[in-house]
Amino acid sequence: MARSIKKGFYVDPSLMDKVAATQKAGSRKPIQTWSRRSTITPDFVGVNLSVHNGKVFVPVYVTENMVGHKLGEFAPTRTFKAHTTPTKKSV
Repeated sequence: MARSIKKGFYVDPSLMDKVAATQKAGSRKPIQTWSRRSTITPDFVGVNLSVHNGKVFVPVYVTENMVGHKLGEFAPTRTFKAHTTPTKKSV
């Protein structure tokens, strides 16, 4: 279920503070975050983030197309191992 429009979207307060400080300073250094549930706002555009996927930090550069999505969508937690090709069984 989506969050109500009345409440607005959720952004971790400490992450928002770090993004504001980075943009004020004009820094390109990535911001490490564990907050996968935070929604990307227009303030995040042009910021380098490192989102934790449970094992490593995945680098994410925020663009305009990402606004409204969650950070966790861009740091997959599972790796897909390709299906094996079927082999002919010897008789």
